[in-house]
Amino acid sequence: MNKIATIVGLTWKAAFRYRLFWVLCAMLAAAVVGLPLLIKDDGTAQGMVQILLTYTLSTTAALLGFATLWLSCGTLARDVEECQMQMVAVKPIARWQIWLGKWLGLLSLNVVLLALAGSAIFVLLQWRAGRLSPDQQKILREDIFVSRASARERTQDLNPAVDQIMKRVVKDPSTMNGFDRAEMRRQITERLKAQYTDLAPFKSRLIGIDLHTLQDRLRNQKLQLRIKFQTASPNPDAQFTTFWRIGPTNSSNPVELSETFPADSFQEFTVPPNLVDDQGHLWIEVGNPNDVNLTFPLEEGIELLYPESTFGVNFIRGLMVIFCWLALLASIGLAAASFLSFPVAAFVSLAVLFIGLSSGTVATVVEQGTIVGYDASKGAYGHTVVDIVVLPFFQGALKIINLVESFSPIDSLSSGRSIRWGQLGLAVAQIVLLLGGFFCVVGIFLFTRRELATAQGNN
Repeated sequence: MNKIATIVGLTWKAAFRYRLFWVLCAMLAAAVVGLPLLIKDDGTAQGMVQILLTYTLSTTAALLGFATLWLSCGTLARDVEECQMQMVAVKPIARWQIWLGKWLGLLSLNVVLLALAGSAIFVLLQWRAGRLSPDQQKILREDIFVSRASARERTQDLNPAVDQIMKRVVKDPSTMNGFDRAEMRRQITERLKAQYTDLAPFKSRLIGIDLHTLQDRLRNQKLQLRIKFQTASPNPDAQFTTFWRIGPTNSSNPVELSETFPADSFQEFTVPPNLVDDQGHLWIEVGNPNDVNLTFPLEEGIELLYPESTFGVNFIRGLMVIFCWLALLASIGLAAASFLSFPVAAFVSLAVLFIGLSSGTVATVVEQGTIVGYDASKGAYGHTVVDIVVLPFFQGALKIINLVESFSPIDSLSSGRSIRWGQLGLAVAQIVLLLGGFFCVVGIFLFTRRELATAQGNN
């Protein structure tokens, strides 16, 4: 451990020697402190949070991510190119210890920088919150400076039913190409989903949310019902009335509400306490008195929000998820620098980062089954021989990207959603241990087999 600690210290010293590091630190300070002080919000809680939380945390993650990639490539590749690594490698220290020491050095440096930036953001949040009007401060305390988890109706797995329908409909799968099969499967899945998402005119649907594990904790507490629905109405300003009956199914005195909301926007209203039945279920019956169909998306249509922790604890967990991203970037940069020169390693690392940021394009190509796009003359998507090679690569890349992008701490913090300890543990497992561990193993393997004696110094 003493040998690794020495490499950690040397990594810190190497980082301080880079002018770019100090430039990025200055930019980080300007983004975290200068931006909130210079830019005025619109006086609302949402506007204040948009500037102080969303912008500053996004900028912090971007700057630290770029600095991590640059330093991870430079601290290893340049040590080899400038013949400094050759002097270290002849010491009684294994190469895996050198590599691991540099990785831990970058991680510890990110811990300090992220803690300083996070502390500054949190203090400025509290300071700016005190300058809001009393009404906006109430909104801030109740809707944003909270840590609310969510529960929703459990739906059965649709894949077995989709498989049965596909076997019944498609007699000869060899007559269909990959895109046609995927499109048919998507259409069948959407039809089956309609039983959970669509509410026909003048109809109602009963929804049960299982809260038996939270029943004691949520006793005597007001909850929030968060809804979002879509319609086929051509009027974007239209308002739609919904009827709600909340409480046990055998209750003689349930809570009945009539709420009017616009479509395609999140809305919340309060659910009184003590409405969970003896089995720990909260029953919600929603009625549609309109002459148009209401569609509640499966993932975000109807959610029950309940307090899980404090905003401060949630903020720390959000920073820890960002730290997981930085740990992955450090392992990618060091893995590239283990066998490439500094310019090439930086280019490869940034290319990997660019692919990760292009998840929308990658997902579109996978969904369409081609990189060509839509052919208007044929009325279908075109296909080329290149798709045979590109599509498997994009499919694998999308699965890896989803492992990282499934965690969105900035969005959760700005909307008052809880980042639970289980989610944080999953982030550590998927991002740091699985993906980061893979790049660490690859980087150490390549670095231990690299011939350092052939590296030429800049004499």
